[in-house]
Amino acid sequence: MIMLLNRMGSVALLCMGAWAPAAADEPLKIGFVSTFSGSAGVLGQHMYDGFMLGVDHAGGKLGGLATDILKLDDQFKPDVGLKLTRELVEREKANFIVGFVFSNVLLAAAKPALDSQTFLISGNAGPADFAGARCSPYFFSVSYQNDFNDEGAGIYYTNKGYKRVYLLAPNYVTGRDALAGFKRTYKGEIAGELYTKLDQVDYSAELAQLRAAKPDAAYVFFPGGFGINFIKQFYQAGLRSEIPLLSKATVDMTNLPAQGDAAVGSKEVTHWNWDIDNPANKRFVTDFVKKYNYTPSIFSESSYDVAQLIDSAVRDVKGNLSDKDALRKALEKAQIQSPRGSFRFNSNHFPIHANYVIEAVKKGDGTVTLVTEQKLRDEAGDSFVSHCAMK
Repeated sequence: MIMLLNRMGSVALLCMGAWAPAAADEPLKIGFVSTFSGSAGVLGQHMYDGFMLGVDHAGGKLGGLATDILKLDDQFKPDVGLKLTRELVEREKANFIVGFVFSNVLLAAAKPALDSQTFLISGNAGPADFAGARCSPYFFSVSYQNDFNDEGAGIYYTNKGYKRVYLLAPNYVTGRDALAGFKRTYKGEIAGELYTKLDQVDYSAELAQLRAAKPDAAYVFFPGGFGINFIKQFYQAGLRSEIPLLSKATVDMTNLPAQGDAAVGSKEVTHWNWDIDNPANKRFVTDFVKKYNYTPSIFSESSYDVAQLIDSAVRDVKGNLSDKDALRKALEKAQIQSPRGSFRFNSNHFPIHANYVIEAVKKGDGTVTLVTEQKLRDEAGDSFVSHCAMK
């Protein structure tokens, strides 16, 4: 069963086989494909909530057009993502396909959209393939290229003077990209490098190997539920006092409430945090908390920007969605006020923006939050743009 949300917010449950082709006079139609089930489901929900706040801020009509949002669960399965994308293109005639938490799902699912010249805008996944050799006029990433924050982490640890760093990540495309990005900029020695199974919940063996290696510090990538288990076990093993820990998407607002005190002292490299001081971010965070009663995450912020991007581009072309070239140029302008601050697209349709180091700290009331320590880089792009044929 697929859950479809119409522009009035009502819910209908339809079997895929019952989908009917979109009529010419139907409103702007957007397929939101993400992971909404399993341990990673919280990531997809954070993305969807951020996107829907962006729709709210646009008055409920992106680009001034009545807007239908089709919310679809890829179940963290590449074959399901491909099937959903094909249905959105062939039956639903979607104008935009957005979402995508995981790069392995995006890599499998993108072809039907790009082949049909349907704009696909990622709110999280940013594989190197689409930043480089497989870049497309119809693909945009509003979050970051997978390696971007990892490269920042390598710079940070080099500047801190750590001589030996141990690396850990799940064994899939984004995990491998993460550690490759770190190694690209880190100037010290890699004390060890381990990849865990995607269904793994017990990291005791890996933590024992980490301890035995006696590194100066560790760098890890364990998003969503993986991060909850890893951080708790890292703390329970007594490693918090022994080994400084830096990560990406491992200690963030999707899993910090479950990690609690175990996360205190952990640092993250990220493109955004809730405490960045600018008017757009204050509005975004305030309205998000008011609407959903929880603090937004990097997943929420990027998807909010996806909604802003579509709204600005459709307005720029005055609702003429048939002129794909004009619409592409309007998207490339990135005429948005991003909560992260400065934001523009590189020639490969990936962002040029800042990244930050943030830390999990315990407040006076006993709650744990993430506080920005420093801006690490400003106006930075990814490492694959030179491999993209678009100029």
